[in-house]
Amino acid sequence: MLQIIVAMLLFFVMMFGIGFILNMLLKTTWFPIYLFVIVLLPLGIWATWNEDASFVENFTAFTFVDMLPAIAALVGAYFSGWTIRALRRGGYKMF
Repeated sequence: MLQIIVAMLLFFVMMFGIGFILNMLLKTTWFPIYLFVIVLLPLGIWATWNEDASFVENFTAFTFVDMLPAIAALVGAYFSGWTIRALRRGGYKMF
């Protein structure tokens, strides 16, 4: 149980940090969420795909423990965009 909590925290912080840096460099607010959904999520599914199993068996092989870090990473990407947007509304021009 402790490992999943640490993994969720690490994925959240990692995506928040990467998203914050991407938002500062590219001047886009929601790019990290698009990047996560379009690139990282399918890459994670493809990496664990079993060629011998059927389509349904591959997707039912994911457990709740497998999905929790991915959800935490998506939340981190969302909060990075929300933070950048709040800083821009607060008048900070560098963000």
